[in-house]
Order: sequence, then structure tokens, then C-alpha cells
Amino acid sequence: MTLNELRYIVTLAQEQHFGRAAERCFVSQPTLSIAVKKLEKELGVALFERSKTRVQATPLGERIVAQAQLVLEQASAIKDIASAGKDQLSSPLSVGAIFTIGPYLFPHFIPQLQRMAPDMHLFVEEGYTATLRQRLRKGELDAIIIALPFTEPDVVTQPLYDEPFVVLMPAGHPLAKEESISPHQLSEDNVLLLGEGHCFRDQVLEACPQLQQSIEKESGSGRIRTAADGSSLETLRHMVASGLGITVLPLSAATASQYASGLLETRPFTAPAPRRTVALAWRASFPRHRAIDMLRDAISQCHLGDQ
Repeated sequence: MTLNELRYIVTLAQEQHFGRAAERCFVSQPTLSIAVKKLEKELGVALFERSKTRVQATPLGERIVAQAQLVLEQASAIKDIASAGKDQLSSPLSVGAIFTIGPYLFPHFIPQLQRMAPDMHLFVEEGYTATLRQRLRKGELDAIIIALPFTEPDVVTQPLYDEPFVVLMPAGHPLAKEESISPHQLSEDNVLLLGEGHCFRDQVLEACPQLQQSIEKESGSGRIRTAADGSSLETLRHMVASGLGITVLPLSAATASQYASGLLETRPFTAPAPRRTVALAWRASFPRHRAIDMLRDAISQCHLGDQ
């Protein structure tokens, strides 16, 4: 039994597909399949039920996969402890951020962090909260930047800054005459939202509950439009610029527009304005405290919450 074999069965249980699991593990499909069969033979039990369209862990397999996940986490902790014995600011640091934060935060804090810790190579990626959570647990990421609420056992979460939401609209829109906009005013317009499953969509609907009521009331013919699955905040900005409606964005996304001046306008919400809290999360066992402190300081110096 090897760590690689344990990693294969954990990934296969998550993907439920040999091809996708092999791709995530950076091996060929036959290599992964042979390794799984070898482990099943060694343990003397079937870990997975196989069909033409799906691979699913057996009840006993689920228990073994869960234990394998714990073993992988502990193995990652051993590497972390070894790294702590070195210069904490000379080893690489892997950081993930959710899609609605990464594009607007990375350009600000990466140059700052490189100036503060020039010998610490930085690897960054974007993902959904659920994906980043798993990669953090497995030690594939050292820290993640997410929006609260976020809870995970044995993970430290620390708020970084609060970011207000604003309304983005085409220039000349009737709401542009307002100095500030109350959430109930949005229900009278064509509001563009991210597709279901995006945490920012949920945050907007929580801040503007009348939008949820409009979606339920006008389902199929209402004024609330949903961008296609897999869309982004950039997609919403393009749609607004095309005159398809208005949207709600975090301030950092709304002010990052590349459009010519005068094409789009933003307006704040009336007090108390809805906002989100951006936070940093890392494993409690992660020993490179100086690296985490440096990352947090670099982000705080960007003053994104003060925009």
C-alpha cells in the first residue's frame, strides 16, 4: 500500500470516473486502474462498484476512502513540519482564491508580496469554495481566500477586509440619477445574476431578498435573468455593457472595468449597504506562520476594503 494508491482511490471516489481521476492524478487511466485493482487485491475487498457510466465506492470502500483521506492529510502535515525547519519565506507558497475574489485581488497583493518576500515563490489558482476546501485539506494548497461564512474542522479562518456591494448599470440608466440605491428598487429592473451554485449569487439574494421573491414569482418570464452556468462576474459586466440589464457586484469587480469611461456607472446601496467579508483560511497544523503573516500583511496593504 502506497500513498499514491491512497491518493488514487480518494480521487476516484470524488470523480466517480476513471478518466477524470487519472487526469487529476497526472497518470494514465490504465495506470490508475491497475493501481486500484492492486490495492483491492492486497486488502481482499472490493472498493468500488464499476459500471459502463459510473464508478461508485462500496459501503466498505467509503470507509476506507475516508481513512485514506486522513492518512494523506497527515502525510502532508509531515511535509509541512519539515518545511518549517527551513527558512519559512524561502519555500513556495500555494494560495487559492474563489472566482469572485481572485481576479481582483491577485493583481494587487502579488507584487506587494513579491517585494516583501522575494525568495518565496508563489503559486496561485482560482476555484469554487468546495474545491478549494478539499485542496486545502489535502495539503495541495497552503492557504485559501474565501468569503465568509466558512467553517472547516482544524482550519483557522481570519477575516481580512469587508467589501461593499454596488449596483452596476449602463450609462444613462434611470437609476443613475440616484445617489444611492435601496435593495427594493432592484426588483423593478432586469437584474443579472450568476447561475445557481455560485456563492456570490447566494450572497446577493441574501442581501436583496426581494430578488428571490421576484425569481419565484416571475419564474420563466420574469425580469431576473441568470447568466449561463460557468459564467463569471466578467460575464455579468459584459452583459451590462451590452445593455441587457443591471447587476450587483463587489466593489473591487465593479471598479476593475476595462470599458471606456462613460459606458458603465456604479451606485452604492443606501445604508446599511450589503457587503461581504473576505477571509484567509489555512490548516491549523500548517507550521509556516511567518509565510501566513506575510501573506496577510501583503493583502492588508492593498486596502481593498477602503475602495
